[in-house]
Amino acid sequence: MSGPMSGVRVLEVAQWTFVPAAGAVLADWGADVVKIEHPQTGDSQRGLRQLGHITIEGDRNPVMEHANRGKRSVALDMATPDGHELLMDIAKTSDVFLTNFLPDARKKLRIDVDDLRAANPDIVYARGSAYGPLGPDAGAGGYDMTGFWSRAAGAAGSTPCDIDGVVPQPGPAYGDSIGGMTIAGGIAAALFERERTGHARVVDISLLGVGVWASGVAVNAALVSGQPWQTNPAGANVTPNNPLVGFYRTADGRFLGLSMLQGFRYFAEFCRRVGTPELAEDERFATHQLLAANAVHAIEVLRATIGAQPLAHWRAALEGFDGQWAPVQTTAEVAADPQVRANGNIVTVQDRGASFDLVASPVLFDETPLSLAPMPEFAADTEQLILDLGGDWDRILALKESGAIA
Repeated sequence: MSGPMSGVRVLEVAQWTFVPAAGAVLADWGADVVKIEHPQTGDSQRGLRQLGHITIEGDRNPVMEHANRGKRSVALDMATPDGHELLMDIAKTSDVFLTNFLPDARKKLRIDVDDLRAANPDIVYARGSAYGPLGPDAGAGGYDMTGFWSRAAGAAGSTPCDIDGVVPQPGPAYGDSIGGMTIAGGIAAALFERERTGHARVVDISLLGVGVWASGVAVNAALVSGQPWQTNPAGANVTPNNPLVGFYRTADGRFLGLSMLQGFRYFAEFCRRVGTPELAEDERFATHQLLAANAVHAIEVLRATIGAQPLAHWRAALEGFDGQWAPVQTTAEVAADPQVRANGNIVTVQDRGASFDLVASPVLFDETPLSLAPMPEFAADTEQLILDLGGDWDRILALKESGAIA
């Protein structure tokens, strides 16, 4: 594939979504990503067929496609001597080694930094972890629900203060996907430095660190005040000093999301569009200061007005309005959103004569949607890669007989 990462080879020894998602982003950008899978089990997610209430049927596997499109699959048992030798042969031709294996496993399998650098001193070594490479929890495992969502305050910061429970992540692999994009950015920076200086870095990204960054403004506020972030109650909430920031319920149980931080600037036109022009003429809202002081009264009127019509009515009424608003959409609506399609956030993938749509990573280069390749079939590229490395069929047969490859 063409792209800014064309000519870069990434050797990926990872499972699940967080770190493989980084490989998918790099593949989107044109890198040759070689995914190592165990000859008997493969990536554990290949068998995942239940996502929440959705049962996946047929050949499609959304979670695998999301994190593994565009890669090559090599089935290799690196715990065997022959398998480890082949892994190091691939490493010698690679620019990046990407892994989420825990420290003890990396040491046991001889795939730690020193092992890879012995084969290729110039390789960028990238590790994704739950809690980072330092501190007492450096060796602990975890998923995005624990490291990103729970421990980094995303769950607490998203849970309304008046409900009994905790709000889950918006969807499967939510923190993993954000984290994978972050890993890809860190690798790109390390490759840029290596190109300029010749120095190859070790890159570390944790789900905890990504989560702390995502909640960074609220955490910074806690650093200043010593107070935890206070969430709003459940329901359609509006900022108490600005009637144009928050959520309004529509007649059909949907919601409008408003984010007009300069509320007074847009207030008159918004009132006109929703059919309450007299509200903007009310002397209680005649200045920015008065609107802020009396926002509760404007909110009461706007709640009743917006709640009297369905979402489709307000989409039409606010079409072309300069103020910042959006409908609160479902994932099915996002999949059909023409703006999403126009910007290449979802693209069509060709696979063995058929086609399907898939979410793309969110960076455009030269205003051109990315061209994605499908995820690889298990072990599909093992033999060809060995031949590309200069091996022959005798070596392939020997590796198969020893159990090093599938």
